[in-house]
Amino acid sequence: MPPMRRRTFLALTATAAVLLAGCGDGGGAAPATSGGVTKIKVGVIPIVDVAPIYLGVKQGFFSAQGLDVTLETAQGGAAIVPAVVSGQYQFGFSNTTSLLLANSQGLPLKVVAAGVASTGTPGKDFGAVIVKADSPIKTAKDLAGKKVAVNTLKNINTTTINNVVKKDGGDPSTITFTELAFPDITAAVGKGDVAAGQVVEPFLTIAMGQGYRQVVSNYAGTDPDLTVGMYFTSQQFTSQNPKVVAAFTAAMQQSVQYAGAHPDEVRAILSTYTKLDPTVQAGLTLPKWPAAVDRDSVQLLGDLAKTDGLITKPLTLDALLP
Repeated sequence: MPPMRRRTFLALTATAAVLLAGCGDGGGAAPATSGGVTKIKVGVIPIVDVAPIYLGVKQGFFSAQGLDVTLETAQGGAAIVPAVVSGQYQFGFSNTTSLLLANSQGLPLKVVAAGVASTGTPGKDFGAVIVKADSPIKTAKDLAGKKVAVNTLKNINTTTINNVVKKDGGDPSTITFTELAFPDITAAVGKGDVAAGQVVEPFLTIAMGQGYRQVVSNYAGTDPDLTVGMYFTSQQFTSQNPKVVAAFTAAMQQSVQYAGAHPDEVRAILSTYTKLDPTVQAGLTLPKWPAAVDRDSVQLLGDLAKTDGLITKPLTLDALLP
């Protein structure tokens, strides 16, 4: 099992074990409140996807709801999910498939707001599979039998790539996936270590600027309204702090609507929590930030995870989704 996948598996399994033992009630603890203002911590990943929450904090949408937000950065869901369940964070952001995997393992999570979605436009999405300009790989079908790099094995990128390859008439079971960090994928494609790689913004724009070519938009090609990521909390926190959850949801909805209407401000806010070249920052493709979770696309991701053997236990979407 690759290191990153092993860490994710162990983190989720360990958290599940604690909860099953009846010791996972930390997520329901009341957050600190002072002078009518509730202090909350939100676990986020320093990527383009979470720009709306940074904008929302800057614009005062959360303070208007009586929330004092501290944004805590983490590498991914392997750290954020257990931190939310334990109460270290009151809310967190994660890709949809990771939340589905956690749900199938019995972790009591509750989605409270949509996070990020595909643009729905193939070739103009914020995630895609790239190859060298002179690669013989022209379509999704051509990925069959090839070595393809993804940032995490057995997750949203492998299932959506498998899906678009199958839809194009290829056999996804013949793909060999290799796990690499997003910043390392383009170089691996260039050196020939892998035939192709899945990247998201800003790495997609960086790759295009270096002469690489897109083969398929695996998110848009799976579902034009694909909900790629969501904000969540624990079920305990939801039941014990309904007003705080309602306030967070209202502020997030205002934040995503503002982000959608002010793309220039989105690009500007990126420099406050990422290190991007100004040219890349100005040219990258922004995702959609919907006001509501697209349930059908979440169900589809669950079905794809089952097809690929990632999920073997029943999902409880009614418990997970708003």
